[in-house]
Amino acid sequence: MSAELISILVLVVVFVIATTRSINMGALAFAAAFGVGELVADLDADKIFAGFPGDLFVVLVGVTYLFAIARANGTTDWLVHASIRLVRGRVVLIPWVMFVLTGALTAIGAVSPAAVAIVAPIALSFAARYSISPLLMGAMVVHGAQGGGFSPISIYGSIVNGIVEREDLPGSEIALFLASLIVNLVIAAVVFVLFGGLKLSRAEETDRQKATEADRDGDEDGKKTKEEDKDKDKENGERLVPDDDTSRLNPARIATLAALVALVVAVLAFDLDAGLTSITLAVLLSTAWPEDSRNAVGQIAWPTVLLICGVLTYVGVLDEMGTIDWAGEGVSDIGVPLLSAVLLCYIGALVSAFASSVGIMGALIPLAVPFLAQGEIGAIGMVAALAVSATVVDVSPFSTNGALVLAAAPGVDRERFFRQLMMYGGIVVAVVPAVVWLALVVPDWG
Repeated sequence: MSAELISILVLVVVFVIATTRSINMGALAFAAAFGVGELVADLDADKIFAGFPGDLFVVLVGVTYLFAIARANGTTDWLVHASIRLVRGRVVLIPWVMFVLTGALTAIGAVSPAAVAIVAPIALSFAARYSISPLLMGAMVVHGAQGGGFSPISIYGSIVNGIVEREDLPGSEIALFLASLIVNLVIAAVVFVLFGGLKLSRAEETDRQKATEADRDGDEDGKKTKEEDKDKDKENGERLVPDDDTSRLNPARIATLAALVALVVAVLAFDLDAGLTSITLAVLLSTAWPEDSRNAVGQIAWPTVLLICGVLTYVGVLDEMGTIDWAGEGVSDIGVPLLSAVLLCYIGALVSAFASSVGIMGALIPLAVPFLAQGEIGAIGMVAALAVSATVVDVSPFSTNGALVLAAAPGVDRERFFRQLMMYGGIVVAVVPAVVWLALVVPDWG
């Protein structure tokens, strides 16, 4: 058995063990990098560590550090409450508010599971209270998180763009972001229609018609209804979100909002490093409000940092020993570039439904480099298709986001809800890779 094949089989074993034994995939990947590097490829420690992604480490730590401070001082709670108040009691808009909210959180740097963990309990509570399908609400939350997940300053976006830059591939940060946003927005719209979103609008319209008819009758109840309708939206908004401390701005929250805006401007307008910028902003906030930031370092997404750094270090070992070129040539030998591309998309979607999306992206994109280097498939479209395929399936109950949605749903038959999420995840795995392949790869973007 060749060394290249052994290294790929070890990677498969890493994915299987991480999925079935709940061990951090990054830790397994570090161990695999050591074992394969030393025993199979005869690499020393310096060559093994050469693949460690120091720049991505800083981005992951810096952005999640800043976001941890935002959570600690209540800024994220304020954003949730402010967003819900915008609907002013219109139930039909609540699923879309949740979509936009989770998208905004991931777009400014929240790890996708962190954003889902914040929003899902609130969203599913609203679903139970207003008879909204929990599958509809859960899907809106997860797809919202993935819709914003590839902004230039997001975790996913930073990872993929960093890999693209490191592998000297043509790339477009905006194209990647828009591809994920549009795909998830379209899916959310389809889910909204199929799982009862339009019924919410019709129910509200029926209530308004009843109130209008009562008002026309001129009875006392009708007059009272007319007067109450003037403040109905405001009252409903207040009922949805209690007027407590978490719904008010204070100096720390104002400063944190300004820091998030400054991060976006620094990265997009001045092309500053997202990791170093976010760490600097986090340190400034910690200095000004040490009590709010005391536990923020402990809330950095260390499992995600370990995961991506471990997987990319192992990928570096694969690159050093020639496995990536060997695998890329194998994919190319199929002889039909478009067929190779769609197979890679399906592999990413299927494995990601049961494992880490970040880990899959970290492994698949480098493995596709030799295949893309031939120039027969547009790199920008292919990278976007791989990224979307590997993340859009996170609504699966076997993924972190899907599991969070399942756990957050109150008053539901969990076995039935689990089956619904599993069926929906299966449909996404079966359909979306082919769709993004047709939309992004076949037209030869990039």
